[in-house]
Amino acid sequence: MRRAAERYSSEPAPGVLTRHAFSFSGHYDPKNLHFAAVQACNEETLAVGAGFEEHRHRDTEILTWVLEGALAHRDSEGHAGVVRPGMVQHLSAGSGVSHTERNVGGAEGPVRFVQMWLQPDVFGTAPSYGLRSVTASDAVDGLTLLASGLPEHASTPALRLRRSDAALWLATAEPFAPLPDLPLAPYRYAHLTRGSLGYRTIPGPRGQGRSMAAGDSVRITGEAFAHPVAGEEGAELLLWGMGSGLVFG
Repeated sequence: MRRAAERYSSEPAPGVLTRHAFSFSGHYDPKNLHFAAVQACNEETLAVGAGFEEHRHRDTEILTWVLEGALAHRDSEGHAGVVRPGMVQHLSAGSGVSHTERNVGGAEGPVRFVQMWLQPDVFGTAPSYGLRSVTASDAVDGLTLLASGLPEHASTPALRLRRSDAALWLATAEPFAPLPDLPLAPYRYAHLTRGSLGYRTIPGPRGQGRSMAAGDSVRITGEAFAHPVAGEEGAELLLWGMGSGLVFG
């Protein structure tokens, strides 16, 4: 468990507030570099007129989920999009791509979003871009597959990741209701974006009870995230399932 208050905070540009879950930029902790293949999970707030000027990425899968406002994306491959709540964006940097991210023009308030970086398992590929709207009808018992590289998900509407053992899910629950049965994987990374929830550290009565608030995250191996139940405002959870860790060399 890592609480929202434990994130590293930075202001990389005027009007930009970033809260990092892992070592990032000027924040270095050798014990907190990544979890499995997830290398970054940043909570970003861009004020009116603010944003990230053109910068470059390589061999990184970048997933963006907007919580409030609208985020304008433009990249050197000619892709452009506006990401709003209920939409997921995927930029596969591949051999290299430059992009800008800004609070959309004409906005009257900030844009808040979660951005996650995942290492691919194929490198040097052509950059690609995807933007998908997610509706309630996409959910099956409160669970929606947002993006995946697993072969068994190739025919689904999920955005295609360039990592063959990773998938990103959205789980939701009404107030005081249990979350849906969450997919199992050797490594799971859960980030609560809205509401609150409680869970047990192991299944059954021997597990200790823990609680999560928006912005908290849990790094999970085995069954160490049992019987999650939403709090009084319901819950919205982003969940990575991964089969392996970083590839080196």
